[in-house]
Amino acid sequence: MNDISAGLARDLDEAEAKAWESLAKYKFMMFGYWAAIWVHQNRIGRFRRPNPWQSLVRQARSQIAAAATLQLGLNGPAADVSITSTPTARNTPAVSDMSKTR
Repeated sequence: MNDISAGLARDLDEAEAKAWESLAKYKFMMFGYWAAIWVHQNRIGRFRRPNPWQSLVRQARSQIAAAATLQLGLNGPAADVSITSTPTARNTPAVSDMSKTR
């Protein structure tokens, strides 16, 4: 492995560690940042390492599927699930009305 590949491999390991640390501290935006860095470096270095967050992605997908199933079960497939208070001309002030209040 040459110097550039070795440096990328170290950076890849560091990005993974920082991503996990950010996730553990509920710093979700930083997790996304470091996870994206990891993906980019894995691609650039052609390491072909498996995604370390694959199990998290699977868990998230199963949560989404469970929520969709629950929603269908509660309301039925043809039930109206629209928002109950849709803005109308009566209850939504006009733009000109809003500018007068300022």
